[in-house]
Amino acid sequence: MDVIKDILTFLADNVFGQVPILIGLITLIGLLLQRKRFEDVFAGALRSTIGVVILFIGVDVFTGGLTSFQTVLASAMGTTPPKADHSLTQFLTDQGGTIALVITVAFLVHVLVVRLFPAARYLYLTGHLMFWVSTVTVASLVTIAPGQDQLTLVLCGAGFVAAYWTVQPLWMRPLMRRVMPDDRFGYAHTSSLTCLITGYAARPLGSREKHDTEKLKLPRQLSFFKDVNVSTALIISVIMLVAVAFADNAVVGKAAAEMDPKLSSWVWALLVGLRFAGGIAILLFGVRMFLGEIVPAFKGFSDKVIPGTRPALDAPTVFPVAPTAVMLGFVVSTGVFLVCLAVFAGAGWFTLAPPMIMLFFVGGAAGLFGNVVAGWRGAVLGGVISGLVLAIGQSVTWGLYERTAPELATLADPDWYAIGWLLKAVDPVVGDGSIWLVPAVALAAMTATLLVLGRAEKRRAVAEDAGSGDDKAIVNA
Repeated sequence: MDVIKDILTFLADNVFGQVPILIGLITLIGLLLQRKRFEDVFAGALRSTIGVVILFIGVDVFTGGLTSFQTVLASAMGTTPPKADHSLTQFLTDQGGTIALVITVAFLVHVLVVRLFPAARYLYLTGHLMFWVSTVTVASLVTIAPGQDQLTLVLCGAGFVAAYWTVQPLWMRPLMRRVMPDDRFGYAHTSSLTCLITGYAARPLGSREKHDTEKLKLPRQLSFFKDVNVSTALIISVIMLVAVAFADNAVVGKAAAEMDPKLSSWVWALLVGLRFAGGIAILLFGVRMFLGEIVPAFKGFSDKVIPGTRPALDAPTVFPVAPTAVMLGFVVSTGVFLVCLAVFAGAGWFTLAPPMIMLFFVGGAAGLFGNVVAGWRGAVLGGVISGLVLAIGQSVTWGLYERTAPELATLADPDWYAIGWLLKAVDPVVGDGSIWLVPAVALAAMTATLLVLGRAEKRRAVAEDAGSGDDKAIVNA
C-alpha cells in the first residue's frame, strides 16, 4: 500500500504538478502514436515543453511586479489584510500528501471517464489548477467533516475533483466555439463561472461584429493604443504612478529596493509597468509556441487512445484571440475591485486584499469572452462582473477557511468560491458516512450530464445524416 501511495505521490509532484513536463510527455506520446519520425517527435516534444516554460517565464515577469503593486496599492488605499490564526503553509504541511494523492487519483478517474464517455470530449491539462482545485476541495472537506482519515479524504476529494475537471470544459464549450470555431482545444480554468455569466449577460448589449475590441477605430493621435504592448505598458504605468503618489513612502521604498536599492520610487513604478507589458508579450509568444505543437500532437491521443478527445488548456491559450479585450477586462475589474475595497472598508465590513494576479487572469478572460458575444461592451461587463465576484467572494469566504487556510479566499478564482460554498452547503447533512455524498452526487451529476450530451450528439448526427442539421444546433450541442 505504501509503495502505491509513493508512486501516486511521485506522479502528482513530478508529472501533474510540473506543467512543462506534463505537456512535453503528452506531445511526445501523441507524436509517437502518429508514428512520426524520430527528429519530428524529439523536436516537437521539446518545442512544446520550451513553449510552456516561456509562458511561465512571462507569468513570472509580470506577476513579480503585480505582487509589489498589490502591497503599494493596499498602502495607497490605507488598508491591511485581516489577520489569520492558520496559514496556507501550515495547511499544505499537514495535508500536502493528501492533496497529491487526490490529484493523481482524480486524474486517473478523469481519464477513465473521458475514455468511456465520448461526450466528455476534453482532457483537463491545466496542471497548476489541478493542484489548486484539489487543495480547495480538501480544505473544504476538512472544514465540513473534520477528523476524517486520509483514505476517506482522498477518495471523496478525488471523486469530486474528477467530476469538476470533466464537466467544467463542457459548460464552457458553447462560448469557446465562438472563440475557437474549429474546436481545437477546450477551456480549463477556474475563471469559468465568471466567463459563463458574462457570456449570457452580455447577449443584450450588442454584437461582436459591430463592437469588437480588436477593430475599434481610434483617432490618429491615439492609434498607438491599438498596439497591445504599448497600451498595456502605458495603462499599468499610469496606475502604478498614481498608487505611488498616495502610498506610504516606506512601503514604496521597500518595494523599489527589492528591484534595486538605488532606484527612485517613480522610476520603479515605470519599470513595473514596462515589465508587465514585457511579461505579457513573453507569455503570448510561449502560448503560440506550445499550442503549435500540443494541438497537432494530441491527434495521436484522439485517434489511438481516447477517440475524439481534445486537450482542455489554461486561460492564456485564448488571450491571443483578443488581447485588447483581455487588457480592458483586467483594467475594469481592477477598478471595480478598488471601489469595493473602499466601500467595504468604509462600511466596516471587511478589509479586502487586491488580488492583482487573479484580477488579470479572471478579468482578462471574462473580458475576452464578453467581447466574443458583445464586443467592447461585453468586455467591460466581464470586467465589472469579475471585480464584483472577486471582492464579494473574498469577503464572504475568508471565514469559511479560517480553520484551514484563509489565504485560499485571497488567492481564489471564482470557481474556488463556488466549490467552497457548494461543499459547505452539504455541511448540515454531513454525519457518520455522509461525507461520501460529496463524490456520489458529483459523479452522478457528471454521469447524467454526459448521458444527456451523448444523446444530443446522436440526435445531431442523425439530423445531419438526414440533411436537416443546422450550424446553431452544432454550436450548442
